[in-house]
Parts: sequence; structure tokens; C-alpha cells
Amino acid sequence: MTTRGEALHAPADVRVDALGQPKPSRLPAVVYVLALGTFLMGTTEFVVAGLLPEIASDVQVSVARAGLLITVFAVGMIIGAPLMAMLTLRLPKRWTLVLALGIFAVGHVILALGSSFALLLVARFVTALATGAFWAVANVVAARAAGPAASSRALGVVGAGAMLANVVGVPLGSFAGQLMGWRGPFWALAVLSAAATVLIARKVPRDTGDGSQAVSVRSELSAVRSGRLWLALAACVTTAGGVMSTYTYISPLLTDRAHLAAGIVPLVLAGFGVGALAGFLVGGRLGDRRPYMTTIVAPAVTTLLLLALCLLSGQAAPTIVLVVLLGLFGLGANPVLIALGVRFAGKAPTLGSVLTVSAFNLGTAVGSWIAGIALESSLGTTGPAAVGTVIAALTLIPTITIALTQRRSTAL
Repeated sequence: MTTRGEALHAPADVRVDALGQPKPSRLPAVVYVLALGTFLMGTTEFVVAGLLPEIASDVQVSVARAGLLITVFAVGMIIGAPLMAMLTLRLPKRWTLVLALGIFAVGHVILALGSSFALLLVARFVTALATGAFWAVANVVAARAAGPAASSRALGVVGAGAMLANVVGVPLGSFAGQLMGWRGPFWALAVLSAAATVLIARKVPRDTGDGSQAVSVRSELSAVRSGRLWLALAACVTTAGGVMSTYTYISPLLTDRAHLAAGIVPLVLAGFGVGALAGFLVGGRLGDRRPYMTTIVAPAVTTLLLLALCLLSGQAAPTIVLVVLLGLFGLGANPVLIALGVRFAGKAPTLGSVLTVSAFNLGTAVGSWIAGIALESSLGTTGPAAVGTVIAALTLIPTITIALTQRRSTAL
């Protein structure tokens, strides 16, 4: 009997190294198709950060309150990833991905037409449910298609789709929002996601259903007994919380504190995206060789960068450099943490992937909520970065514990 995910097609062009271990020369095409979906979903998740002032003005709420559009999206992914994954457990993976993208498109139509802040929050929540389901299933499909020797690299590419969104999608969305109004980017996302739905239906192989008839909710839930899985999830929460608590309110930091013109903000966001894209790809490659070192070094450097941002954000040039470096190191450990979550979940890789998605977004939700409170406190625009510094530092606790546990297991 095959375990969940083993029926995926074998990675293409697998070579063997001197030790007889698989050494894939390239990733399967399906990995890049899935990255297209995460590109669209990364765009919608992050583009709101560059449009907060325009949205707040139009629907007549404060910028801090408008930041709830990011928080509620994260909450939707926290709930949506496990809920939708369990509801679609016996549905072939290809059709789960198609269904998620279809709901994603409809959610953006509602966003583009919505006139009240409450309706926008509901639309963001529904869109997040679809995003969580897509991302969790895409991670499993990509990891199993690439095989154990390249799973972190494959997850790095899938995640890089979202990071590429910061380089292309978010800056274009911010520019379009300033020229056409903030609704324009959401119309564009609705059309593009509808087109991507057709592409996913045609390009993702039928065999990505991976024998789900043999899988039960009980067998999936058995994975939660793994202590190492919960340590990896804790690291997902804090690494996302540290970065996103700062990134959510990066626009007011850049304009009010660093005194940059509003038109420069999309360029800085693009710089963050370039750094994040490079960090995801490099982190994925390093993670296949030195996973535990990667999950320790990345958050340690991130903590120092956020502390420096608190101290130097009054100066434009250092602030820009620090934001780019934050993208590079802040999200570099993510593909490794996802791969560890899938690995530590044993015979329930879907649940492991689902829980990492939920954990990342729990960190985003909690971090952005606390950062919003700090923004309106005496700390002002540096408050979110101060919150991020503390949260990022906490990541070292679970990652060092995982490394030590693994060392003991190896020694035995």
C-alpha cells in the first residue's frame, strides 16, 4: 500500500551521487505551474500593505483599522488551510487546486465591487480560505513530485512564486492603485486567477490525487503527536510574526519616519520582494543540505536587522537597505520549515503542510494585530519594528531545540 503522496509521478532526470543518493538535475514542470498560483495569492496577500492609505480613505476608516484586511486574511488562512484540506481529503489534488482558485477569483470580484469595510473583510476572509487550501495542497504536490532529495528546493520555488509577487505583482498593484484607484488591482487578480484555474486544470497531472481513498481523517490527525512537528510549527509562527508585523505597516514607516515620497514606497516594496525571492530560493537550496543551520541563522540575522530598523529608520538610505535585507533573511527559512513540517508529520504530509500554512498565518495575524496596537502607541511608526524584533528572536528557541534533538537522535 502506498502512503499519501507516493502516487505522484517520480521526479524527472534523477541522477545518483557517489553515495547512491538521488540527485535530481531539474525540478518537474508541475512545480513551476504551482508557483504561478502562489504568485497570484502572494500578490493579493501583500498588495494591501501598499494600498492601505487609499483603502482607508475610501471606506473612511483609520490606516490601523484598514490593516485588519491583512489580519483577517491571515485568520482566514489559519482556519481555511486545515478545514479545506480535511474537507477535500478524498478529492483528487488537481480538483482541489482548481476549486480553490475558482473561489479565489470570485472573492476578488467581491473585493472589487465592495463598498463597505465589513464587506471587504468578509471578501478577504473568503479569499483567504481558498488561498490556504491551495497553498497547503500545492506544497504536498510539489514536495512529492520533486522527491526527498529536492523537496526543500521545490518548496522554495513554489514559495518563490509568492516572493516574486513582491517584485512584480505588489509594485505593479501599488502603482495601479495610485493611478486607477485601489479596486483596479483586485479586478486584475480576479481575471488572472480565472485564467490560472484553466491552466492548473490542464497542466497538473491526474495522478496528483495520490490515492486519497485510502486516507482517513483519523490517520491524518495522528501526525499531531509528533513533538518535532510542533517545534517546527512554533518556528513558523514566530518567523512569520517577526517579519509581517513590521511589513504590514511598512508604508507609514517609510513615509512618516524615513520621509520618503509615497511614489518611492512601491520601489522599496519591490526591493523587499527581490530580497525575499532570493532568500526563498537560496534558503530552499541550503535547506536540502543544512536544514538546521539555515533555520537558526536566518532568524538570528532577522532579529538584528529589525533591531537596526528600529534605531535607524529616521534615515532614508539605511532604512531602504535594511528593508531589502529583511526580505532576504526574514523569509529564507520558510521553505525549510515547510519541508520539516511535511517530514515530521510522517504518513500525514498533507496535514503537516496544512499546519505550517496555518502557523505562518497565525504569526502574521498575531504579529500584525500587536503591531497595529504599537503603531497607535507612544512608539509610533517604529512600534511595529520593535514588536517584530521581539517575535523574531523567539524563533531561535524552537529551531535550536530541533537542531539539538536531531543531533541527539543521530548520536544514538
